[in-house]
Amino acid sequence: MHIRMAENFRAVFYAPFYAAQALGFYRREGVDIELITSSAPGGGPAALVDGSADITWGGPLRVMKAHDEDPRSPLVCFCEVIGRDPFFLVGSGDANSFRLEHLARLNFATVSEVPTPWLCLQHDLRERGVDPVKLARVTDSTMGANVAALRERRLDVIQEFEPYASLAVRDGAKVLYAASARGPTVYTTFLATRAGIERHRDAFMAMTRAIVHMQNWLLAHDAKDFAAAVAPFYPDVEGGVLTSSFERYLQAGLWSRSPQVSPQGFARLGESLLSGGYIARAPSYEDCVDVRLSHPASSAG
Repeated sequence: MHIRMAENFRAVFYAPFYAAQALGFYRREGVDIELITSSAPGGGPAALVDGSADITWGGPLRVMKAHDEDPRSPLVCFCEVIGRDPFFLVGSGDANSFRLEHLARLNFATVSEVPTPWLCLQHDLRERGVDPVKLARVTDSTMGANVAALRERRLDVIQEFEPYASLAVRDGAKVLYAASARGPTVYTTFLATRAGIERHRDAFMAMTRAIVHMQNWLLAHDAKDFAAAVAPFYPDVEGGVLTSSFERYLQAGLWSRSPQVSPQGFARLGESLLSGGYIARAPSYEDCVDVRLSHPASSAG
């Protein structure tokens, strides 16, 4: 079964998707993966709609937005792989005393490359009585540039994912807040169209089984093993930094242990998008998730 899979972008927290390929789990389930590079972060859904890809991975945010704009949208998600938020607040302050409320008086930069991290963080702030609209924050700088600005003390706190968090820590910064600590937030799943699922249901079911193999493998291996398995996909990340990134994510419980799309995590993401004005109404789990593909007849062991 040949499947064209569009990668979202080459982020460290997406490593389980590459591990399933590197460790031969897709092939073991009879699926030949052709990996297609997307034109930009979040570009995968467009490739699904125009027919240049059969499947992609990414945030259910994309599916929620599509259904908010058009209730008849063909996009759906299935097979949860990342069930918690992979972003951190990193800075020069005291990690033990830091509170999100302190951001109101700090030089603070949020992620500019993708929308989900800020939408989730702004909801965390609202829950603590902080109006995120009133925060003075840098919104137009890259994560790499923000690491440099933190090092040069032009910023106090930056929002980053790995490996940037590990690079900042190597420079002497501290992880002040792990967004994963809020609990389940469905962050990354497979995405497909309903028509694509009908055409490739057997292959997609096999891919979900491959992810189960990967989830079981990850339970039995450490960050060093994980880094060794996927290092060829991250040639620009130093081996020690990649390992420390995986150690931090494993401690955070970032990667899901089951392919079921968590209803609790789905609801939390939807609440964040709604409170941030990204969508106008609460998303429906039933409309956005193909639950049949989250419970494959598993040969994984």
